[in-house]
Amino acid sequence: MMASKAEEIDVDGVSVRLTNRDKPYFPKLGAQGTKGVLFDYYRAVADRMVDLLRDRPVHLQRFPDGIDGEEIYQKRVPQKHPEYLHTCVVTFPSGRTADALKIDHAAAIAWAAQMGTVTLHPWPVRCADTEHPDELRIDLDPQPGTGFREARSVAVDVLKPLLDELGLRGYPKTSGGRGVHVFIPITPDWDFIEVRRAGIALARELERRAPEAVTTSWWKEERGERIFIDFNQNARDRTMASPYSVRRTQIATVSTPLTWAEVGDADPDDYTMLTVPGIVAKRHDPWAGIDEHRQSLQPLLDMVAADEERGLGDLPYPPSYPKMPGEPPRVQPSKKVAAHWDEDGNPVGK
Repeated sequence: MMASKAEEIDVDGVSVRLTNRDKPYFPKLGAQGTKGVLFDYYRAVADRMVDLLRDRPVHLQRFPDGIDGEEIYQKRVPQKHPEYLHTCVVTFPSGRTADALKIDHAAAIAWAAQMGTVTLHPWPVRCADTEHPDELRIDLDPQPGTGFREARSVAVDVLKPLLDELGLRGYPKTSGGRGVHVFIPITPDWDFIEVRRAGIALARELERRAPEAVTTSWWKEERGERIFIDFNQNARDRTMASPYSVRRTQIATVSTPLTWAEVGDADPDDYTMLTVPGIVAKRHDPWAGIDEHRQSLQPLLDMVAADEERGLGDLPYPPSYPKMPGEPPRVQPSKKVAAHWDEDGNPVGK
């Protein structure tokens, strides 16, 4: 296929270069699944995305040769980049740092699309203070044998009533896959460890209320056919698909903000790169004003304290993280030899 001519596209007054417009990115969509269509999609929703992502550091999930090609998860902006891009420094669990893309203009999103980005993954922090999250994020992740219907049921019938009881306002969206995401805006008064522990306490309460439907087990062999509440999505450097991000699916589904009423009847396949611009044009953004509803984490921290009184402490971090204070051993249950561990779950002789 002959490469299409490079274009200079005006994006809110900034010239953004687009190359290879006709390159297939979502092959099953044919002419509607090209790089150019992806680029035009992100231009169409850029204003909404900038409103929700402003001043956040973002990682890029790139597929320069389309979704069937190599995946590049890019955390650093290349040293040679357009002058209109801005960056901010983030610190990883290892202590290393990187200049991540800062979202402050629609051109930043258009540039990401030009680079083959399918999904944008923002940090739950602002560039002015990357140590204190201003969102607690809940990932309702279906396990084998479950799907969107089960995740939707947990979100509407279990999570929403709990948030109401706690006086917390959550903002739901489709994950773009089989799951549901709920973001809770909080005041940036707590660090990653505290926010993650708050997320664990919330997950444990969901599990207590619906033990047949919900699990907090980090180990896949223990989850069963339940919805896993991925508490580690609140750990440092963990990110989730942004609102209005396209996902790596055959029909280019989009992680779409919804009202709670819409979640109950939603079908994630209805929200795609081809349909969402029309939906956006016809309705008010369900997440509009999210920054005006920053809430205290204290109700969840009180639940952390209550769990600790029950003897429930921390849960495992991802394997790539350094050992954290108070964290239980990262040993898969089926591989744990009882004789090597004391009654508190610590290695004998340690």
